[in-house]
Amino acid sequence: MREFWIIFKQSFLTKAKTKSFFITTLIMVAGIFLFANLPTLIDKASELFGNSEDDKVLVVDERGLLFDRLHDQLQQHEQGISLELTDESKEQLQQQVKDEKIAAFMELDLNAEQTIEATYTTASMVDQFLPSALQDALQNIQTEVKAEQLSLSGEQVSTLFAPIQFEKQNISDTAKSEDELNQARVLVYVLMFVIYFAVIIYSSMIATEVATEKSSRVMEILISSVSPVKHMFAKVLGIGSLGIVQILIYAAAGFLAYTSSSSGEQNELSAFFSLENLEVSTLIYAVIFFLLGYFLYATLAALLGSLVSRTEDVQQMIMPMSLLVVAAFIIAATGLGNPEMGYLKVTSFIPFFAPLVMFLRVGMLDLPLWEPLLSIGIMMVTIFILGWFGAKVYRGGVLMYGPSRSLKDLKKAIQLGKE
Repeated sequence: MREFWIIFKQSFLTKAKTKSFFITTLIMVAGIFLFANLPTLIDKASELFGNSEDDKVLVVDERGLLFDRLHDQLQQHEQGISLELTDESKEQLQQQVKDEKIAAFMELDLNAEQTIEATYTTASMVDQFLPSALQDALQNIQTEVKAEQLSLSGEQVSTLFAPIQFEKQNISDTAKSEDELNQARVLVYVLMFVIYFAVIIYSSMIATEVATEKSSRVMEILISSVSPVKHMFAKVLGIGSLGIVQILIYAAAGFLAYTSSSSGEQNELSAFFSLENLEVSTLIYAVIFFLLGYFLYATLAALLGSLVSRTEDVQQMIMPMSLLVVAAFIIAATGLGNPEMGYLKVTSFIPFFAPLVMFLRVGMLDLPLWEPLLSIGIMMVTIFILGWFGAKVYRGGVLMYGPSRSLKDLKKAIQLGKE
């Protein structure tokens, strides 16, 4: 076991001391704090740039029937849009738009049927907020105009647009409420990303590390003093431990950023990520499926990495594995809206999809205990079989040199390992 821990320590410390690890970790931590304080930054930016010329719209209202009402409507809803009445001609305003002196102008009028006619002219349709806000405000004015035409009072108009009373009830004692489902959906979505990127990044790191040692001929020295099997699992555990440490750093940074953001004030972002109703079992399952998913794909990555002699061939060799992870994420993501779909239940028991799909289901649904336990059991058996098979391939693969012929080298690696 001494050799195992030496390789484990070497795999962990070598990567931990690299500049790329420090820089990546610092950038991610800074990004977490930036994202946590995003509402405050947006408010500050709005204060600085909210009154820019881009938010100013010139209005042509020759009969003067709508400008004041539109101005009051926008002020009432605090849209941050500035209107200015102008008596310039349409041709003059169009020229100003072309010359980029103004961003846009709008012509207003009421026809004989008391219907608002509005024309919004701009040189760019990229900004969708401004015309949409103006259209919504004019729609409200149109309702008022028609109500006046029909001699309807404000209460009568309100009754026309009164929402129905629609209440959702769930008679199951163990079913999650709508708020709990929304919070579970957010948590599952975030943790799915964590599992997805961790598997992609650290599995690729293991395959690259093995290929690098082979290309530099260091592997020949290593396997003379330690068995290839110990070497493989020491690599998997060493880089996996580094990944866990990095994720814990991100989690701690996220917790600090979340608790210290916006001076403790409640905002839309903090409400969206609120964890008040979070079930401890969801976090436990997240840890379990993360670890199982990592070891499943990491073992496969070490196996594939042992078949290549050049680091340039690593990405080509692990491409099938990467596609499996991408497919698992896509399948799980499609179930965020409705995790009870049939194909999700089937794929949640397929070991290469289970880390994401079963976690989605167990995080959002009240499943019987046997389902996640069966999925975990299938994954553990798969990891054992893959480790056993991977050890056979790894034993011979680390001694193979020359151009890689993709998965055709598996048979050759197994035969070489027996010798």
